[in-house]
Amino acid sequence: MKTQDLLNRVDFLINNGNTALSNLKYSSYDSSKYVETGQYTGFRSACLSCIAGLFGESHSYYKEFSREVNNSYDYNIQSGVAILQSIRHEIEQGWLTSLRQLVSAEVFSDFLEMGKHLLDEKYKDPAAVMIGSVLEEHLRQLCSNNSVDIEIMKGTDRIPKKADLMNSDLVKAGAYGVLEQKNVTAWLDLRNRAAHGKYSEYTIEQVQLMYQGVLDFITRIR
Repeated sequence: MKTQDLLNRVDFLINNGNTALSNLKYSSYDSSKYVETGQYTGFRSACLSCIAGLFGESHSYYKEFSREVNNSYDYNIQSGVAILQSIRHEIEQGWLTSLRQLVSAEVFSDFLEMGKHLLDEKYKDPAAVMIGSVLEEHLRQLCSNNSVDIEIMKGTDRIPKKADLMNSDLVKAGAYGVLEQKNVTAWLDLRNRAAHGKYSEYTIEQVQLMYQGVLDFITRIR
């Protein structure tokens, strides 16, 4: 999802919160101000879903929102809107993208280390599949970073682009050059051979070269 789409989604939730605050009810029991139950429940559920999708349920934003927006009083909703505004600021400043890239880099490193371990143990076939999967996910992130669509229309459905198409589209977008494109094509071909059981069509030495090449590629091209 693009940054502007994320901002639009958070703005929608902020507006919902502000709308709720402009239509408060007054308790005859203690003169407190509150939001109607249905409006409160809808606001809380939608916000928690959004925050979980952006940061995960273990993030402090999710925990703080869940703790602060635990009732329908006006101050609960005000706390929720304030948290959403902080989240909006992070998205606008690009910090969310930086966080995702950092986490992805750690995940990539873990999977590449697993691929290297498989190679060291002479398991060339699962190593080729794992390294190729890391490469494909990196291509997908490069598409997001370079405003290249990662989906195509097929009839009335949007389906994920294949790695080869992302590769060529990234070259057109100037993310990297033709030489890198040829290397990526060769690595993807090796991954596909491994995934389809064509184990005799490549050697462990070629997978070792693939590992070194992919490691260098994802380090240099971001």
